[in-house]
Amino acid sequence: IVWDDLVRGRTEFHGQALSDPVLVRADGAFLYTMTSVIDDIDFNITHILRGEDHVTNTAVQIQLFEALDRPASTIKFGHTTLLMDVSGGPLSKRLGSLSLKSLREDGIEAMTINSLLARLGTSQPIEPHLHLDELAKSFDLSTFSRTPPRFDIHDLETLNHKIYQITPFAAVQNRLQVLACSEVNAALWELLRGNLRRLEDIRGWVSVCFGTIQPLGEDKEYIRRALELLPQNPWDETTWTAWTTALKTQTGRKGKELFMPLRQAITGFDHGPEMKFLLPIIGYEKASQRLKQVSA
Repeated sequence: IVWDDLVRGRTEFHGQALSDPVLVRADGAFLYTMTSVIDDIDFNITHILRGEDHVTNTAVQIQLFEALDRPASTIKFGHTTLLMDVSGGPLSKRLGSLSLKSLREDGIEAMTINSLLARLGTSQPIEPHLHLDELAKSFDLSTFSRTPPRFDIHDLETLNHKIYQITPFAAVQNRLQVLACSEVNAALWELLRGNLRRLEDIRGWVSVCFGTIQPLGEDKEYIRRALELLPQNPWDETTWTAWTTALKTQTGRKGKELFMPLRQAITGFDHGPEMKFLLPIIGYEKASQRLKQVSA
């Protein structure tokens, strides 16, 4: 409605024709300066927060708000310093491909981005939050420094990892179905979520638990001994400790030398959830088969 009023009902703005290039491009497309005001009015925006490179735009837009009968006093404007890259250079030049679309395609959660940007450039700790309402409670523009903050994509990836650590199963259940990971229930999600950088990483762990993997390992003799001492069913959370204790007694190994070859052979990873919880899910058949592959 506002758009129609402007285009059809108003032909001038402060004595200047709306067809003037200051508001309309050569191809007839309206400039950002005006169209953003139209959107803000249509959506009843009350707060506008942008980079300081838009300060000059804001002065013109305040005039546009007033001309369109939306008092600028009903809107609060704020401008923040521009982000820099890790070396202190302009972010847009060093990370030209960085966009919300590319971040979404890379598996970065929306609340990961919100959690970072709400604190980047302040003295407050950057922490994962699952809901905007919760994050908004501690958001304060006065805490932002005038010094341009530095953006590191690795910080975003680390925060994404932390987001999953606090995400409840109900929040991802439907998405797991889309990823063809219906085997994951609430208990397994609790076990696996701390090992995810992106949600799709869970596919690899589903294969570890229920599918086929490529075991890792070169210490064939040790794995043969481990296979000989592998406990029979039934398995529970005490099986891993009983097995590794027997191996330690017979081989004299301890620490990483004792545990890592077993983890690599059974999971194909050198990291992951605690084996005492993971081993019973994998089960005797899959574990013994993978140990045989490595020892062959």
